Amino acid sequence: MDESLDTVLVSYDEETGVGTLTMNRPDALNALSAQLRADIVAGLRLLEEQNEGADGVALRAVVLEGAGEKAFCAGADIGGFSSDSAGGSSDRTHYDVIRDFPTPVIAKIDGYCLGGGLETALACDFRLATEDSTFGFPEVNLGILPGAGGVQYVTKLAGPAVAKELAMFGDHISAERAADEGIVDRVFDSDEFDDEVEEFVSGLTGQAPLAVQAIKKSAQMAVQSGLNEGLRYDRQLFVELLNTEDHAEGAAAFAEDRDPEFEGK
Repeated sequence: MDESLDTVLVSYDEETGVGTLTMNRPDALNALSAQLRADIVAGLRLLEEQNEGADGVALRAVVLEGAGEKAFCAGADIGGFSSDSAGGSSDRTHYDVIRDFPTPVIAKIDGYCLGGGLETALACDFRLATEDSTFGFPEVNLGILPGAGGVQYVTKLAGPAVAKELAMFGDHISAERAADEGIVDRVFDSDEFDDEVEEFVSGLTGQAPLAVQAIKKSAQMAVQSGLNEGLRYDRQLFVELLNTEDHAEGAAAFAEDRDPEFEGK
């Protein structure tokens, strides 16, 4: 499947189960216009449709990237700031849809990842970056704060001091420091980036997809709830997974000393 929305390119590889969303405003450093935000949501919905009528889980992972050689996403269009830019509308924003998407979403970051672009990456499950990428929250220079939870996200990942430094000074930090602070998961040499991301995603899609989706839910619950509530939730997920065909396949493969073939059922 290959689809072109106004500002997003959408593709799906049936063989690997990997969908790709490319934010396609390279001349504007993939800045988050209202159209781009809407197209990210529409693109994710198109990819989710691949599971309809499939025998198991068809869509195993989604890669979100930016077109061009300069930016993943340089933030929101300054002229288009509104409450919607920060998720202030009654509708679900692209940040919400990415965060709650059942399939893992991997941010493939090459270049600028700033403001709303960084918040978009933080909504993803994993952040992989080139060593030349830079990160930051420049909103303070406009008299505002990161409006889609950037300070909240970074506080949970790196602590309040790092979050306040990024948001109060508005400076850019390197990919190396972002990784040291836990904001980025992996940093790769630019020449090896595509291959490294492909290997990472391939490893993820080789796992039992229903278990992967349950683990994503569990991690989200851990962030949003207390320990006791989270433990109860994990027990519920565990019981549900015990009754899946993938669990039976995994147990059989272990007993037979072979690689399992998971189908998401």
